[in-house]
Amino acid sequence: MLFGLGRLFYVILLLINAVAVLNEERFLRRIGLGKSSNDGPVFGQTENTTKSKVIQLISAVQTLLRIPLIGINILVIIYELVLG
Repeated sequence: MLFGLGRLFYVILLLINAVAVLNEERFLRRIGLGKSSNDGPVFGQTENTTKSKVIQLISAVQTLLRIPLIGINILVIIYELVLG
């Protein structure tokens, strides 16, 4: 099997790691994905654009998965060192 569940797990882990280390000042604001107070919706309005959902996803991954990612990465590194 060329593309198994293990490789799918590695791909997902690497993509989540890539999103988690994006720097807002250096990278995200240059491409227009930074959180700025001027772009937010007015009180009582909801903004459901794709861009706002991507910004929310990036900030959620950076906020919620930072500590668990450290542990998961350590486990994957130990697994790869032991079982190769």
